[in-house]
Amino acid sequence: MPPLTFFSRSNNLLIALCCTQLLSINAQAGNLEITSMLGYNFSPKLTSADNTIDIATTDEPNVALAFSWQDSTTGQGQILVNYISRDFTDNGSSTNIGQSSHSFDTLYAHFNGVTFLKKRNYITTVGMGIGATYFNSDFDSAIYPSVTIAVGTRHEFSNNLSFITELRAYATLTKDDDTIFCQNGTCLAHFDNTIWIDGQISIGLAYRF
Repeated sequence: MPPLTFFSRSNNLLIALCCTQLLSINAQAGNLEITSMLGYNFSPKLTSADNTIDIATTDEPNVALAFSWQDSTTGQGQILVNYISRDFTDNGSSTNIGQSSHSFDTLYAHFNGVTFLKKRNYITTVGMGIGATYFNSDFDSAIYPSVTIAVGTRHEFSNNLSFITELRAYATLTKDDDTIFCQNGTCLAHFDNTIWIDGQISIGLAYRF
C-alpha cells in the first residue's frame, strides 16, 4: 500500500474548520436528515508526463451520502461524502510498453451550508462547502483541500420524505508535480492544472427524522 501524502500547508486549516463546524452543531437540533444520491460525474483531463498530450479520464457514476440538520427555518448544515471510481489510459510513451488503463478513485468529504428558497410547488437549494479530496490511483494517494458549490431542488412528498435533484461542482487545489501517477521514478501523468474541477448531476431521496 503506497504511503498517504498530505498537502501539509492546509492541514491545520482543515482541522480548525472541521472542529469549528462540529462545535457549531446543536446537540438538540431537530429535523435531522439523511440523503442518499446517485449521479453522473464529468471528469477533466490529465496531462502526459512531458506535458505534451492530454490524457482523458472516464466519466463515471458517483454515489453520495449526506447527513443534515436544520440550522434555521431557511437552511441546513450538512456533512456530505461523495465517491467516484474512474480510470485513465496513459499513452505508453513513458513506459514504452503501449497504452494501459489505471484506476483513479476520488472521495470528497465536505461541511456544507444549504439555503432553501421556497417556491410554490418545490424548494430551490443553494449550497457551498469546504473540505478535503482524497485521490487514490494504482500508484499513490494524496489528500488536498477543496471547495464545493451546488444548486438543486427539493420536491417534498411528505413531511419526512423529499426527492432531490442537484447540479454540483468540486474545485480541488492540487500540485501539478505530485507523484500520485508515478511509480519507481516514472510518471505516467500529472494534473493538467493547479485546480481540479469535477462536475456532477445527481438525484436522490432525503428522509427527515
